[in-house]
Amino acid sequence: MSRDRRERGDAPGSGPEWFDAADAESGKPGLRFSCTMCGNCCSGPPGYVSFTEDEAAAIAARLDISLESFMDGYTHATPAGRSLREVPGQNGLDCVFLDRQSMPGKAICGIYEDRPAQCRTWPFWEINLRSKRQWEQARRTCPGMGHGTQYTPLQIRTIRDRDRDA
Repeated sequence: MSRDRRERGDAPGSGPEWFDAADAESGKPGLRFSCTMCGNCCSGPPGYVSFTEDEAAAIAARLDISLESFMDGYTHATPAGRSLREVPGQNGLDCVFLDRQSMPGKAICGIYEDRPAQCRTWPFWEINLRSKRQWEQARRTCPGMGHGTQYTPLQIRTIRDRDRDA
């Protein structure tokens, strides 16, 4: 693999991705994102929040409960495996750990430091990065997409791959 492909984070034989092009606003390649604490990524229609065994253990430790208590009280079985439980919220279903009370007007994660990779890697999910159209579609519900920190293509690929590996 050539050095510049390695530095970009490309796999052997892969070509450039749409976010390798410079954006109109900054003139730099990559994408902008800064969390606004809106909670939209943690709310909505039914979905799955997957986690690894290590992530489950870390969350249980944060909550100071046994792994069994965590699994019984905060997760449920889905066709995709265990998922964090959801509770009714103002925008459909909220992650059981989404807190809309502590900071009025903001949504905060009650397990932020130990949240699963699926949560840590938003919005740089493979589905959002497939095309500019997919990114723009996700951006309609996430006010932080397209604003704030400019992530380089290498940073984006690294974050995306962290979600793939989880």
